[in-house]
Amino acid sequence: MKLLWIILGILLFLLLAVIAISFVCFRMAFYSPRRRPSPDEPIQTPEGDIYDAFREQMEAWTREVRAMPKEHFTIQSFDGLTLHADFFEYAPGAPMEIMFHGYRGSAERDLSGGVQRCFLLGRSVLLVDQRTSRRSEGSVITFGIHEHRDCLAWAKFAAEHFGPDRKIILTGISMGAATVCMAADKDLPPNVIGILADCGYSSPRDIICKVIRDMKIPPALGYPFVKLAAKLYGGFDLEADFPEQALNNARVPVIFYHGENDDFVPWDMSRRNYEACASRKALVTVPGAGHGLSFPVDPERYLRVLKEFFGPEASWKE
Repeated sequence: MKLLWIILGILLFLLLAVIAISFVCFRMAFYSPRRRPSPDEPIQTPEGDIYDAFREQMEAWTREVRAMPKEHFTIQSFDGLTLHADFFEYAPGAPMEIMFHGYRGSAERDLSGGVQRCFLLGRSVLLVDQRTSRRSEGSVITFGIHEHRDCLAWAKFAAEHFGPDRKIILTGISMGAATVCMAADKDLPPNVIGILADCGYSSPRDIICKVIRDMKIPPALGYPFVKLAAKLYGGFDLEADFPEQALNNARVPVIFYHGENDDFVPWDMSRRNYEACASRKALVTVPGAGHGLSFPVDPERYLRVLKEFFGPEASWKE
């Protein structure tokens, strides 16, 4: 009997340890307390030395975007969250991009340069704050699992609000790129003419295992706790959907960009997504560019290839 109690005690200890470790993993990987913007909020740029050479330009883009006229929109997500976005119009009726930012980022921080890039191409922009970011509600980041359903909701909203003749491109950077790729095989509005995926990962599992390896922890040991954390505390299956799988049945053309010096999301993940993609596609890798820096490093090539890929229907005709 004493041995039985010892065994039960050990099992209970192990169970509590698994629950505790999973909770820590949840807080580290998925939990994001809402950060409400304030009128005098300082300009934010991504952290890391690789961005130092571009901070002045990024800050200038943000100041310019803050000063631009815009229209604010909200929608309700499938699970009852209020999501926010700002619309920047290049010209009435101009083609538009719906843009999705990266992990723990914001539309303003990650995509102000994207607004400027769109205007150079004659496109309007719907700049989305993903769930958990700034004004949008939510406290759980799901690595594109729920976010791609938000992407579909924004696409359907844009098609209804701006009309069926408005050409739409779904654009994402980093986790936002994974988000739009996960929508590639879904029921998109007919006026969605393509996807732009910049430095996205091939699956939530792949990028999480990469981060675990960077922490000097064997993924075979660490990943099961992260997967359990998503299910137990986040209420979602981390492997329910992923870009590489969705792209196997992509319904619209997809162009992939990736910096060859990306230390966070290896550019090989975009190569895998490109190879998996069943629709018309292009892969552009940029030598010397770190994570999310393909456009700042080589803007001329970025614009030229993007314009060629989507053709004249994706730019405003005067």
